[in-house]
Amino acid sequence: MTSRIEKLCIERGLKMTEQRRVISRVLSEASDHPDVEEIYRRSAKIDPRISIATVYRTMRLLEDAGVIERLDLRDGRARYEENRDEHHHHLVDVKTGEVIEFKNEELEQLKARIARDLGYDIIGDRLELYGTKRKDAPK
Repeated sequence: MTSRIEKLCIERGLKMTEQRRVISRVLSEASDHPDVEEIYRRSAKIDPRISIATVYRTMRLLEDAGVIERLDLRDGRARYEENRDEHHHHLVDVKTGEVIEFKNEELEQLKARIARDLGYDIIGDRLELYGTKRKDAPK
């Protein structure tokens, strides 16, 4: 079965080796925001011939092609996610490292109003919130 990322790669004319297919599948199946080392661990379980260097090269290639996005979540590791058409933001739990994706229409309207008031049109943005879970927060 062809993964979403593999389909994007093919659409953009990238040559898909078997190792790139494995890495693409690992990324497409990720529900978190893995770093290169985690992508390597998951990929090597599927194909032990994959090296960490191959993962680094593939991640750079996929990023350059606009298939994935690199995230800097201030934990010293570049993390990755599929470059999706849907706009979203991230809330990072600084204690656990958990990354929560969220959308908020009120926030989108506020950003547009701020840009408009300053005489700008937004062409892109990225927002990461950092915090710790409150003790009284629902589980």
